[in-house]
Amino acid sequence: MTPLQYQVTQENGTELPFENEYYHKKEEGIYVDIVSGEPLFSSLDQFDSKTGWPSFTKAITEDVLVHRKDYKLIFPRTEVRSKLANSHLGHVFDDGPMPGKKRYCMNSAALKFIPKADLEKNGYAEYLSLFNTSIKPQLKTAILAGGCFWGMEFYFKKLKGVVATRVGYTGGFVAHPTYAQIKKGDTGHAEALKVEYDSSLVTYAEILEYFFKIHDPTTPNQQGNDIGHQYRSSIFVSDDIEQEIALKILKKVEDGKFYKGKIITEIVRQKEFYEAEEYHQDYLDKFPSGYNCHFLRY
Repeated sequence: MTPLQYQVTQENGTELPFENEYYHKKEEGIYVDIVSGEPLFSSLDQFDSKTGWPSFTKAITEDVLVHRKDYKLIFPRTEVRSKLANSHLGHVFDDGPMPGKKRYCMNSAALKFIPKADLEKNGYAEYLSLFNTSIKPQLKTAILAGGCFWGMEFYFKKLKGVVATRVGYTGGFVAHPTYAQIKKGDTGHAEALKVEYDSSLVTYAEILEYFFKIHDPTTPNQQGNDIGHQYRSSIFVSDDIEQEIALKILKKVEDGKFYKGKIITEIVRQKEFYEAEEYHQDYLDKFPSGYNCHFLRY
């Protein structure tokens, strides 16, 4: 055991963010306790939380972890330890992706990664079933507009099944628009979000239901403090099937009376989607205190 591994697991230490072994690892496999070899997490549940530490939505099984209240900082946290070796692993927070909203923020130094190809020879053959290569992701794309695209992206990244997001501009009549043009409101474009999702994990209908939850679809050309045609509520469909689904979900939201006002969300055919400038991408990950008028409304 290295000095850092001992400090983390036995003395409740914390390694540096972004300067550790597994925070950005993408290879398939499992993570085991560096002390006991007990299986703890799967790469299938790992996600990039932008914190600089390896993060997971859940453990391989909940009974391998022990949760304790930690009062070392000003605000209480929930410490996570391994059950078998009682190793300090990190902490768990309630700001992870939907639907579980858990972020197990772990120290790389407390873990050992076993690649999928080495599971059997290292005695972990039973975990090969987690990686069924016959099931391939069914990737599809949705394009939505619901006000400032920073908040839209922030929330959609939390939804299970969402693989990637890009903010941009669509629905207008000017080619390759810039933000300087968009903010004037005279290009016809909306600030929009392109959502790439695995349809085997989340459906287009569920994408749209979530869309209606995180923005106010009753305010024409406005979302929060943002006013202008570029902040309209729109669903950009690619074909008749998506249009039919969109109409059904819109009616479902109307019938559910989740909002007092009339829903004015437009359903229109997709036009060219232009990616926004790079500084707009993942904006609220870069600037957590930045402006955001989106939240789960029901």
